[in-house]
Amino acid sequence: IEITRRVRAAEQAEGRPPVPILMLTARDAVADRVLGLEAGADDYLVKPFAFDELLARVRALLRRAQYTTAQAASQTLHFEDVTLDLAARTAQRGTRSLQLTTREFDLLVLFLRHPNHVLTRNQIMDRIWGAEYYGDSNVLEVFIGNLRRELEAGGEPRIIQTVRGVGYVLRTQT
Repeated sequence: IEITRRVRAAEQAEGRPPVPILMLTARDAVADRVLGLEAGADDYLVKPFAFDELLARVRALLRRAQYTTAQAASQTLHFEDVTLDLAARTAQRGTRSLQLTTREFDLLVLFLRHPNHVLTRNQIMDRIWGAEYYGDSNVLEVFIGNLRRELEAGGEPRIIQTVRGVGYVLRTQT
């Protein structure tokens, strides 16, 4: 139950499509089933179960997940004159195409999904590099610098602002 809650909270915070969750358990009380589904599970199957039923439920979850993923992939994100197409993995500033690395693209997605919200250094590191990343301490600053150079290459104003001692925010410079 707790894992399901945490997965759903992380998906919502990051704007990601939901991962299919099927609870497979011996807990068969109606209250247990309701609790599992309300925690965010997509389906709940009580043991003992027929293997064919399990396969049918997994296939149904995967069909729904494919549809959801296709919807998310066709999404376009915008902020000011920046446009990002998730399906094509392309980005533009005005009419100029941006040449971004995978990490720079992922950073821009994160900022575009949270405009005008200050993201701490730890939040960004966890979402882009993962909680277990133990590389150079200035890797984030290097990637932010590269992303800013690409976003500002045509003389456009800075939109990724540093919030000193906290992190970064996507907003119009004032």
